[in-house]
Amino acid sequence: MSTGTADAETKTNDGAAAAPKAPARTGLLIIGASQSGVQLAVSLRALGFDEHITLLGDEDHRPYQRPALSKEFLQGTVESESLIFRSNEYWNEHNITLVKGEYISRIDKNDDGSGTAHAASGAEFGFKRLALTVGARARKLELPGADLDGVVYLRNADDALALKAQLDGVREAVVVGGGFIGLEAASSLHKMGKSVTVLEYGPRLIGRAVGEDTSDYFLQAHRARGIDIRLDARMKRLAAAGNGSRVAGVELEDGTVIPAQLVLVGIGVVPNTELAEQLGLEVDNGIVVDSHALASDGTTVAVGDVANMPNPLPGSPEGERIRLESVNNAIEHAKVAAYSLMGRREDYAGIPWFWSNQADLKLQIAGLTLGYDRTVVRRDDDRGKFSVLYYRNGRIIAADCVNAPLDFMSVKNALAKGQNIPADAAADPAVVLKTIITDG
Repeated sequence: MSTGTADAETKTNDGAAAAPKAPARTGLLIIGASQSGVQLAVSLRALGFDEHITLLGDEDHRPYQRPALSKEFLQGTVESESLIFRSNEYWNEHNITLVKGEYISRIDKNDDGSGTAHAASGAEFGFKRLALTVGARARKLELPGADLDGVVYLRNADDALALKAQLDGVREAVVVGGGFIGLEAASSLHKMGKSVTVLEYGPRLIGRAVGEDTSDYFLQAHRARGIDIRLDARMKRLAAAGNGSRVAGVELEDGTVIPAQLVLVGIGVVPNTELAEQLGLEVDNGIVVDSHALASDGTTVAVGDVANMPNPLPGSPEGERIRLESVNNAIEHAKVAAYSLMGRREDYAGIPWFWSNQADLKLQIAGLTLGYDRTVVRRDDDRGKFSVLYYRNGRIIAADCVNAPLDFMSVKNALAKGQNIPADAAADPAVVLKTIITDG
């Protein structure tokens, strides 16, 4: 991943980025050069925020798009530069200092929202207001052998670069975890000619994100395409060949050994709440925020993957909360936070939606399935289309759509307008959903 030219406010003679030596005060310090951090800075400038912004990240890369890491970037169909969000010129022209490679270890904060962030390097960054867009990190596998060479994760650019560097010598790969990242990476590795086995601890694939019908559809589809998927898999250890330090296989509790020169772990993420905890903010599966992205201190905003927010779907039960991990949420939630920092209160705009590309299977999810009490399956095998609609108390609340973009758009639009799609009529896969949308 190219780091580009110098980005920090102070520069050495050779043009390399250097962190500020004194805590020069900035209007807003955004900790986390993530999708949500970038969007927050961009949205603030669009709203007329004229104070200086510092966007600080702990990676030695300019802010980049992450979804392609498990697909196009891994497969080599896109180059790293195409993943970069904004040019250096953009940051300079908009009075935004981009600081790379600084890990904030402590924050001293005053009651008015101002304070100083202290980096592990010794650098200090003063601020009037603080935004935490620190995201989440990959959950680590806790098994004997998990520290062997060839055991990799895929959360950031460095992970992706390390993974790509090892692929030439890999014939057999094991993917631990049957969620989005695991299945996307498994599909990419299979496309690249590797023999792939997916080990899922639970009873079904993508169990946190989709219902049983969609899980079963993906299970059958991936097995038909040649990926070995094992559910309810119980691993005992990761084994090396002889006395070596590189992984050579995965041993299950029943004694089965699956050969592997590469083990890719995708077992979920852990929100990065350490700074919030140090600040005394309320934390519960993420940083707890109100509907306007404000943390419990009333001045700090927390945005994106790290934020535990009220369910933004219209009509959701009072008190229902959720932490969303998606590009769409990172963008929309950052816009909400930008309004808050401008002294305005705006509701979350749009409907939460997600996507996952796995080989020739394009999954699009509209809405949130929390509390559903009925499903409707629409399947057209001749056209390779599959959708599941979710209902609560007779009203549409979400849909999983595989290679069915018209179904996805119909449900997304209906949810945005507070409309409904009658379940009985939707059960006929020949019916075009947009023709049966009702206002009731």
